[in-house]
Amino acid sequence: MAAITCIDDLKQLYRRRTPRMFFDYAESGSYSEQTFRDNTEDFQKIRLRQKVAVDMSNRSTASTMIGQQVAMPVGLAPVGLTGMQRADGEIKAARAAEKFGVPFCLSTMSICSIEDVAAHTTKPFWFQLYVMKDEDFVDAILERARKAGCSALVLTLDLQILGQRHKDLKNGLSAPPRLTLPVMLDLATKWRWGLEMLQTKRRGFGNIVGHAKNVGDTSSLMSWTAEQFDERLDWTKIARIRDKWGGKLILKGILDAEDARIAADFGADAIVVSNHGGRQLDGALSSIRILPEIVEAVGKDIEIHLDGGIRSGQDVLKALALGAQATYIGRAFVYGLGAMGEAGVTRALEIIRKELDISLALCGERDVRALGRKNLLIPEGFFAEYR
Repeated sequence: MAAITCIDDLKQLYRRRTPRMFFDYAESGSYSEQTFRDNTEDFQKIRLRQKVAVDMSNRSTASTMIGQQVAMPVGLAPVGLTGMQRADGEIKAARAAEKFGVPFCLSTMSICSIEDVAAHTTKPFWFQLYVMKDEDFVDAILERARKAGCSALVLTLDLQILGQRHKDLKNGLSAPPRLTLPVMLDLATKWRWGLEMLQTKRRGFGNIVGHAKNVGDTSSLMSWTAEQFDERLDWTKIARIRDKWGGKLILKGILDAEDARIAADFGADAIVVSNHGGRQLDGALSSIRILPEIVEAVGKDIEIHLDGGIRSGQDVLKALALGAQATYIGRAFVYGLGAMGEAGVTRALEIIRKELDISLALCGERDVRALGRKNLLIPEGFFAEYR
């Protein structure tokens, strides 16, 4: 195997080893995928200011995220169906994050359950919640997360209704996959994936099947999920969940300065500037392009995190320099997971930290918390273009 030196190397290996429907699930956006593309392309338009003849010794990428010490300000974002990218995927990703010293956030739509991940890790992880109409289910899953020791709740606000993702519909995405002829032909070339899947019992949505009313198997799950995303989610309902949870709260899916101000006044511990990886409102601005406006509006009042488009340590550096206190990777760690399992997630984190560290040095800084706009070269009109 050729040396894995960057996130794109992991992506190429991931493509070869993972069934097409799950590769496409990760590597796609909604409708035209404009926002999905902009998330990465807009990072590339921002350049770095090189500095020389400065002391580069004793550098540190360490920081904090909502009071938690982290090896670098990069968390593993909540990604649904991670356990279909690789058998027991959520457990493997959580272990890698724990050993590396960064947060792992488990999705409501995970394959491995909250209890599964807790049983295979030794430190608290975070839990992400999609708000469902069934309040009994919401209350129960919050209690399960609390009992499992989850140290933060990440509440997703931008998926009250599911954005249409053409590839998922064309591929007939399901967990476990339906064994149609095209799927079987594809699986025949992914023998490593298939062998590992045969050795695990975790092939459905572990947080939902057997826990939600009248959902005893995957066949009943699909209809339940289609009906359950709560289109009436508003700040009153968010307040109910906040009070029910009673712990650290991160609000994910903020892409508007006014919404950021409401979230800050609401008393959350952090917000995540995010467009759901370009998978919801196609045509929305990229996360990095809207970030400075949100920082200007609420940066002194609440911790600001960012996800969407991060594929390198330099992307992390740019987000931090523009005012984010922390970032998340989703696809980048999924590439590693699908390519090499737990070791692949670790490799993705190693790559990003090394790129962050070296770029930090060449920008003349020794601490990620000292980064600012002084370290960037930004095209004229880049942020004002869409105002």
